Formats: sequence, structure tokens, C-alpha cells
Amino acid sequence: MTDRSIPAGHRVRSALSRNRLRLVFVAVLLLSAGVLAVSASNTLSTATEGDVPDAPETDNHTVVTESGRAGTITAYAPDGEVIYYNNSRTKYFDVDPVEGDPLTVEYAATDTIHSEGPTCSDPPCTRNVLERADLETGEVEVLYERYDYKEHAGEWHDVDRINESHVLVADIVADQVFIVNTETEIVDWLWDAQSDFPVEGGGPYPGDWAHVNDVEYIEEGVHEGHVMVSLRNQDQVVFIDPEEGLLEEWTLGSEDEYDVQYEQHNPDYIPESRGGPAIVVADSENGRVQEFQREDGEWTRTWQWADEQIQWPRDADRLPNGNTLITDTHGNRVLEVNESGAIVWQVESTLPYEAERLETGDESTGGHSAAALGLESRTADAAADDGDGGLGVLAALSDVVDAIVPHRIKNGILFAAPVWMGRLEFAVVGVALLTGLTWTGLETRWRLRDAGIRFRRPVYRREDD
Repeated sequence: MTDRSIPAGHRVRSALSRNRLRLVFVAVLLLSAGVLAVSASNTLSTATEGDVPDAPETDNHTVVTESGRAGTITAYAPDGEVIYYNNSRTKYFDVDPVEGDPLTVEYAATDTIHSEGPTCSDPPCTRNVLERADLETGEVEVLYERYDYKEHAGEWHDVDRINESHVLVADIVADQVFIVNTETEIVDWLWDAQSDFPVEGGGPYPGDWAHVNDVEYIEEGVHEGHVMVSLRNQDQVVFIDPEEGLLEEWTLGSEDEYDVQYEQHNPDYIPESRGGPAIVVADSENGRVQEFQREDGEWTRTWQWADEQIQWPRDADRLPNGNTLITDTHGNRVLEVNESGAIVWQVESTLPYEAERLETGDESTGGHSAAALGLESRTADAAADDGDGGLGVLAALSDVVDAIVPHRIKNGILFAAPVWMGRLEFAVVGVALLTGLTWTGLETRWRLRDAGIRFRRPVYRREDD
């Protein structure tokens, strides 16, 4: 049968069906464009001090660092006003208060070097620094620095002070943890992750194998004098005895055991004196914050928190008042949740990395464990049931995309995408792309059919005349 022998009525119905589909495609694309336009018009930016939003009132000062498109460090007064802002470095990571002077902080930061010179023979390279900043005077002092040969995975994400002269450094560049005397620049102790973990695991070796993103020097309890280390790409938090080495029986998690934790960030240790041993950790790729308690020689999950918005959290501190301060990187916010899981304080930020509530000690050292406080866990499903989602079909669409697209890929795209691109916008872009490809494919097929060009299956059933 040729196209000429097709009844006219059939051709009319076919044209009408095509036009209906075209209208559906146009409607979907226009709706997608509208959602993206609204999101883009509400763009949050902290690239300049004037763009930084004020925060709600709280009892203490709060410091927030950013390591994404706009490398910044911002300090908020208790009344919510910005009292300090600096964007002179490419990226800012860990920040801690200086003991005895809560309005002076130390932080790890990175500069990217794009020009060839005595400190960079093959750009781009990295300059990693430990700096001290007086939030009242604005004075900044470089305490220790090192130039490294690469930009990607070339950073120090965490530096933890041990005493007046020594600091503990998480070195992503060499997959190491070391203690250095900042006055003499002599490294007094070093642990290399390769001494205990095979290079066949983790991330790509030697590019970004272990991604050591956090260290903590423990000052009391059963782990006094030990070092806690976060190996992001091995999905593990480990404990190191500087004399004996890795304490395997204390390891939290196992590589690719994603139901425990998945590429975690910034674990904080809670000692026995505050209800531990326990670890509060940002379970980044699983989109939640959780806590593990040491019970009968094993780690047991005792608390977790998530809502419909949370996306790639990278820091969580238990505050002395029992609340938890959370940094939600792709949720573009820093928030505080109370003991029942409700949000009681929140400020917007573009790709925040870490938040520190000053006047509460380093990493809020007065916070107690979830088990001691009787904290209530909260999941994203529970938040949606309480009406926190409120996005209807679009929220459901985001959930579908979340289930289909691997978290690492999605978070990688979001990290490089415009700041207004969240999980909802990501889903909308995916639908728009799928709609455009489907429309293009159908138009191509229709044109070929109209031209009398058809493709037959290699096996088909022949109709009898």
C-alpha cells in the first residue's frame, strides 16, 4: 500500500494527531521554560558582600564558608547582620574559632594559580593556606602555606589545631594526614592512606583516590590523642593511633556500602563525657545527616535527619542547646534543626561548605549525642507528609529523576550549573531535553513517512491478500 492509497480521512486524522502532539510538546517546553525563568530571576548570589542576605537572629555569631563558584567566608552577628566578609581566596573550607577569642577564626583556603611561574610550572596549580582572621578588625594573617602542582583534588579541606604551634592537616593532594609545626614548617607525623587501603578501591588513582576531606584530633576519652579521618571515596571514617596506626575495629562504614554512608563529609566525634562515643556525619550522596553510637563494639545508627530540600549536605555540628547546625550545599542554605527535627533557623548561601556557630567551641564541643538527648529522627518522606514538599507534580517529577540519575552525576552537574539550579530545576531540564529529543525523533519519522521512506523490521508478519 502506498501513501496515495491511504484514505483521505486517515490522512486528516494523522495530521490532527500530529498537531495535538506538537501542542503537547510546545506546552511542556513552555512550562519548563517558565519554571526555569522564575528560578533564574530569583538567583541567589553571595559573590559580593552587598548580595549576601541577612540571617535570622540567634544567640551567637555564625560563620559560613563557600567553596563553589563564589569562594567566600561570611560572619553573621547574633542579630543576623553581616559583620565580616572576604572573597579574596578561590575557595574556603573548614573554619574554627581560636580558643580564648571567639571572634577570631582560623580557616583552610585555596587559591588557584593560572599563570606559569616559580610556584607553578604547569598551570593550573594550587596554593593552600591556613589563615587567621580577626572578625572585628578584618586583619588576616597567613599561618602556614604550601604550593601544590594541580588544581583538581589539590586542596586542604580541613585543618585542626592541636596546640599553639601544631596543626593537623587533611591533605587531599597526597591522600595523607600530617601534623606540622607552623612555626618551623617541620612535619612531625604523617599517615598515608595507601599504607592501609588498596589503590584499586576508592576514586581514580592517582587523580582523586581517597579524597581525605576531614580530620579531627581527639582530646579526651577512649580515643584521647587519636586522629579521626574521613576517607570520602572509600565511604569510611577511620581512627588512627599515631603510634600504632589504623584501628580497624573502630572503622565506620565500608567501601560501596552505601546504606551506611555514601561519600560523607565532616564527621564530628562526641566523646563519652557527652554521651558518646558517637559520630555526627553529613551523609552527602544519600542526602541526609546522621549519627552513629558505639554500642557493644559496633556502630549503630541512632539518629538521622532529612527534608524534601536537602541536597548534598557537607557539614553538621551538634550544638550545646541540643540543636544541630547543618550545611546543605546544593540546597543553598545553612540551617539549624531542633530536637524534634523542625527548622528553627536558616540562611541562604551559594554552595556553602561549612558552618560554625561561634562561642560554642571548636565544632560546637558542648553538644551531646542523639542517644543522650533522645533526638527524634526525621526523613524526607516524613517532611513531605507534613506538607514541607508542597510542589505537587513537580516534586514527584524530582523524585523520579532522583531515582533514575546517579547521585554522583547529578551532584557533579549541580556543582557546575548556575546557582539557581536545584533538584527541581534539574528535573525540569531533564524533562525539557527528553521532550525535545522525542519531538525531533517523531518529526523526522513523520517526514520520512510522508516522503514514502519506511523502515521495516528484519522480521515481520506478512498479511494475506
